[in-house]
Amino acid sequence: MEWSDVRIFLAVARTGTLGAAARLLHLSHPTIGRRLRALEEATGQMLFQRTADGFVLTEEGTAIFPLAEQMEDSALTMARRLDGKQRTLDGTLRVSSADWFGAYVLPPVIAEYSREYPRVDIEVLTGTRLFDLAQREADVAFRIVPFEGPDIVQKRLLRMRYGAYVAIDSTDPVEGDGTGSRLIAMDTSTGAFPDIDWLKRCFPNASVVLQSNNRNVQAQMCAKGIGIAVLPRPVGDQNSAIRRLELGDDPPHRDIWVGYHRDLRRLQRLRAFVDLATAHLANASFDASRP
Repeated sequence: MEWSDVRIFLAVARTGTLGAAARLLHLSHPTIGRRLRALEEATGQMLFQRTADGFVLTEEGTAIFPLAEQMEDSALTMARRLDGKQRTLDGTLRVSSADWFGAYVLPPVIAEYSREYPRVDIEVLTGTRLFDLAQREADVAFRIVPFEGPDIVQKRLLRMRYGAYVAIDSTDPVEGDGTGSRLIAMDTSTGAFPDIDWLKRCFPNASVVLQSNNRNVQAQMCAKGIGIAVLPRPVGDQNSAIRRLELGDDPPHRDIWVGYHRDLRRLQRLRAFVDLATAHLANASFDASRP
């Protein structure tokens, strides 16, 4: 049984359609369908039931699904360990972070890294989804929460300062009241945000006018005068259309963690990037752990 065919089996099982599996694996739709038929012919079993809503595992397909995942784990481990022994500074480095971190914190780090190591291609993956380091969706990730799992090498890089911002020409809201003011908040469907809780306590009589899971969107809405936004300092301080409020208390800080899979700890291009990011951010003005 070819591992490449097992990858296709897993992709179809997880996505439910040939088209989605093709996009996931960067293959053509006909290739996915042809390879899947070949796998079923080779095994002598129908692994999927074709329905109007997509592909559903049959009893036979369900029985081999965990075995296919074991093959995937072994293949990924092999790839990570081989990559981890590479000593040359070339190839591709996938970096994952939140949207605002990728837009406002990483650019000078990546610019310096690109100048020093021009043979390394960098992919920056941003968003709210946590990319899986074990699955090699990313090589190194920056997060505001510690990483889970025993196979992740991680460390706290800095303690990120936050601030409350309004449009440059807006009047100051009344701290401790907020009557007549409006707030721009995070979408809390993915969890709680201490800075948003702080904002609501700071202006208890203000109303939430807009929610977004994107800090860049919040900053732009704030600049339009829609409401008060609490933002990471690199986001708010670099936007000339908004200004930071001087309040009695600052919003809660958030720790920034960097992590990568332990199998890649000897990957030179990754180590060089982590070392450069650590050095660059060590003296950052938005680090609340500095005096």
